[in-house]
Amino acid sequence: MTFADPSIAVDALLASRLHNALPALWTNPARQAQPAAALPALGRTISLDDTHAAAARLARFAGLLADVFPELAATGGVVESPLLPAAALQPALGWAEGQGRLFIKADHSLPVAGSIKARGGMHEVLELAEGLALQHGLVQPGGDYRALATPAAREVLGRYQVAVGSTSNLGLSIGVVASALGFQATVHMSADAKAWKKDRLRQRGVQVVEHTGDYERAVAAGRAEASRNPMCHFVDDEQSFSLLLGYSAAALHLQKQLVEQGVVVDAEHPLIVYLPCGVGGAPAGITFGLRQVLGPHVHCFFAEPVQSPCFLVQMLADSTQGGGGHPSVYDWGLTNRTEADGLAVPRASLLAAELMQPLLSGVFTVADDTLFAHLVQMLDTLGERIEPSAAAGFSGPAMLMGTTAGQAWLRSAGIDAVLHQATHLVWTTGGLLVPDVQYQGFVQRGRTVRAAQA
Repeated sequence: MTFADPSIAVDALLASRLHNALPALWTNPARQAQPAAALPALGRTISLDDTHAAAARLARFAGLLADVFPELAATGGVVESPLLPAAALQPALGWAEGQGRLFIKADHSLPVAGSIKARGGMHEVLELAEGLALQHGLVQPGGDYRALATPAAREVLGRYQVAVGSTSNLGLSIGVVASALGFQATVHMSADAKAWKKDRLRQRGVQVVEHTGDYERAVAAGRAEASRNPMCHFVDDEQSFSLLLGYSAAALHLQKQLVEQGVVVDAEHPLIVYLPCGVGGAPAGITFGLRQVLGPHVHCFFAEPVQSPCFLVQMLADSTQGGGGHPSVYDWGLTNRTEADGLAVPRASLLAAELMQPLLSGVFTVADDTLFAHLVQMLDTLGERIEPSAAAGFSGPAMLMGTTAGQAWLRSAGIDAVLHQATHLVWTTGGLLVPDVQYQGFVQRGRTVRAAQA
């Protein structure tokens, strides 16, 4: 089957809503309550041991990170975000009584990179630095990694280049961390990347290479250029296990935070998590970690813009065509244009899609105006500043509780009877570093949308 008519074998209502860029919900018929402990993806298997290894690597670098980044001194080099109770936001989102309670995993406030990308991006750069440091004798196994802040160590790392293709926050994460450790850092950015993010990278000494076209073209150009330089490590958001496992380590910290908040996760108290999705690596890594750590009663949903639902169209292709093809949102007549710049991706990561087949509960889409409305509600209700892409998950509970497809899923998953005891967790992704001028523009648009809805 070709993708000339991608709606073939897809539910007609869902296909219509996708074609017309209307909010839609797809639930995954292939989800397994008890997947294998080690899961295959692109010819490799990964398990919870790999997540623990990523967490251990981040811990080994904590002292160095605290020295290099003053904003990490208070945490001893630990890069983490708070888990915020958000009951006050539930009425603003239209919740009825008896539909559970809401929390926010506030990755919009992550230090250093200011977004969820600090997790995976930092991990991959640190894994590269660790390998080179051991190879060149800059540190010894079990030694103090703060030695990498010395001029001699920086001179060695400075012989190497770290490159990445990005529309948004991954470029910020990779560029800032790589540059701070002494690497030559290059970020290939697409035309739709925000100017302030490019400016921030350049201020940190990062080379920014701009490309016409979308995210996919920027990544392809960066990958091709890096392949010609044996001293260049290309961070490939579409294929990187290191990125994905760095993201997965967040599950270990969240597990502790849930216990501290008195949140139980079991059959009587399900946890439903809503994650913004671009190419898929970050939400897939987190979902992998959560399913491994918390088990069958955590249900993860990805949130995508209506014009950029690349992960949804990939999961549809896998479920209706036996895993064949790598479709683009353009195949569905969509534009891939959205104010959620970090989510403006035309084609999903096949690594993430394969890994999510037995783990993911579903994917839903959200209109840009809704992103801005929820951004303002977060500010007015909780005083939290997020960027538009970070607001994508807030539509999730309404999708499940207020649509026919969502209610059918709640019944089939056995959650409808215990919904009043469920915990809903919206994972935000960025916002800390957004300049005031840009943020006030977001707020103005959000208030305009809210006024039109009143």
